[in-house]
Parts: sequence; C-alpha cells; structure tokens
Amino acid sequence: MAFVYLGLGTNLGEKERNLNDAVITLGLEVGNVLRLSAFHASLPWGFKSENNFLNVVMLIETNLSPFELLNITQEIEKNLGRIKKSDVNYTDRIIDIDILLYDNLVIDQPGLKIPHPLLTERDFVLIPLAEIAPDLIHPVLKKKIFELLNH
Repeated sequence: MAFVYLGLGTNLGEKERNLNDAVITLGLEVGNVLRLSAFHASLPWGFKSENNFLNVVMLIETNLSPFELLNITQEIEKNLGRIKKSDVNYTDRIIDIDILLYDNLVIDQPGLKIPHPLLTERDFVLIPLAEIAPDLIHPVLKKKIFELLNH
C-alpha cells in the first residue's frame, strides 16, 4: 500500500459539493481516505478569474501505481464535469485533482511529476498539507512541510 497526498481544487459551481463529491469518489475508486484537511479558500493562481477557489488536501492509501492513479484521477475529473485539463494556461474548473506526493517516490516523466513541481510555491496546497502532515518530509528538498510553509 502506498500513502498518497492529493490536492483538490474547484472554482466553479457548488464548490463544497464539488470537493465532497471528489473526496467520496476517490475513496470509492482509489483507496482508503485517511486524512482530510479543512476546506481553504484561495485566489486564482497563475491566471485571472472572478471565481475564487476552494481547496482541500487529502491523504489516501492505495494499491494503485502512480500512473494508474493519474489515469483514475483524470477520469474522475472528467466524470465530475471537468472539460479539459490545462496544458499551458490555467482556466476555471469544476474540479482539479493533483498528485502532490506518492510515498517518497520521485518521478519525472512526461505527464507525471512527483512530488508536484509547484507544491512549494502554492500556499493553497502547503497550508492544508501542513494541517494534516506538518512533519512530512519533502522527498527532494528534505524539509518538513511546516518548514516549507514557514520559509
């Protein structure tokens, strides 16, 4: 079993419902949900929008490989109403599911980078991640999440 941290975000529609639907679906299709942060409001990051985000970070235990997990999370996004994954430019979205960390793995492949390459630049990820796993050590930077947040 692998321990995986996922970051979820939404800025369209019924945001709390979008996150709750995604968390429930991930629990059914991916594995056991072990921890869930509070929902955190945030401003759009990387693009302009009048729609603010609601974000959550979760810890889930899974038997899926990283690439299987990626495929399933993208399918869940689509099933929950996501039209298109952002390639270069970010846009408003019903749901976004990012793999933040997968055990202590470091993966740098086209289409999948773990740890998430922007994890340390996004307070909307670091704050809820520090809430549920402050002593978790980033596998590349070798620092605890709360240290990255406070840096």
